[in-house]
Order: sequence, then structure tokens, then C-alpha cells
Amino acid sequence: MKFLILALCVAAVAADPHWLMLPANEVAAVKDTWNHIKHDEVAILEAVFKAYPDIQARFPKFAGKSLDSIKGSADFAVHASRIVSFFSEYISFLGVENTQPAIKTILNELGQSHRNRGVTKAQFEEFHQALMSYLKSHNMWNADIAHAWDDAFDKMYFVVFSALEGHPVN
Repeated sequence: MKFLILALCVAAVAADPHWLMLPANEVAAVKDTWNHIKHDEVAILEAVFKAYPDIQARFPKFAGKSLDSIKGSADFAVHASRIVSFFSEYISFLGVENTQPAIKTILNELGQSHRNRGVTKAQFEEFHQALMSYLKSHNMWNADIAHAWDDAFDKMYFVVFSALEGHPVN
């Protein structure tokens, strides 16, 4: 009987390999580096749009406009704040076992809302690259911090990409 229970536990983890709690040291690294930039909302979104203009083109309010002409606007600041606030919420939930259902909920909602807008996995990956570049340039950076952020994005994108494909994670 003990073998059967162990086998079921292993199978459950194998079925959802991305849905594990991040180790405490990774959570701490992500939270620490995020805290250094989370008040740079406009600069973060500007860096994303500058690196990947195709992402800017996905936003009706910003499409076809020069980045210089929109980065000082209220619409730009509001959207930048939404993005950073989302990441702040996700990051605040990391490492807390009883918030794992909430993480899945907010990530499923993000994936579903972006699916409805036609956003692709490639564009999410571009966003990831741009945010990582911004983080690296505004923090002390090393391989452990990079690994922590990769794990945090893997956890996030496992759910978001499933929702993008119309299969929310429960």
C-alpha cells in the first residue's frame, strides 16, 4: 500500500512538473531584485516597447505612434502600472503554499485575456527577455538570480501558455 501511495505522489508531480513551490532562496532572490525596480513602471514598459516594437503594436492606444510621443502619457503610465502591479502580485504569492491556487487563478486569467487579444507565446517570450534585460541592468546579477527568475517565469508561463491554448490549469 505504501508503494502505491508513493507511486501516486510521483505520478502527480510528474504530471505537472512546473507546478512546484520555488525554493526559499529563489523566492528571496526574485523578491529582492523585483523590489529594486518595481517603482520603475514607465521605464520598464518603455524598455519592453523599445526592445520589441511588435509588442507595442498590439496595443490599440499605442500602435503606430512613436515611443517618445506616448511614454509620457497618462495611458502609458496607467498600463505600465497595471503590468508592474500584476508582477508584484504574482511575486508576492511566491513561496507561500496557501497562495498557490491564487497564483493559478491570476495566471489563467492573464493567459485567457491575452488569448482573446491574439497575443502569442513568442510575444510573451519577448516580454520575458526585455524584462530580464531591464532587471539585469538595474540589479546586482549572477547565475543564481538568473536561475531563480527563469524558474519563476517557467512556473508563470506553464499556466499562461496553457490558458493561451484554451486549457487553463486547475
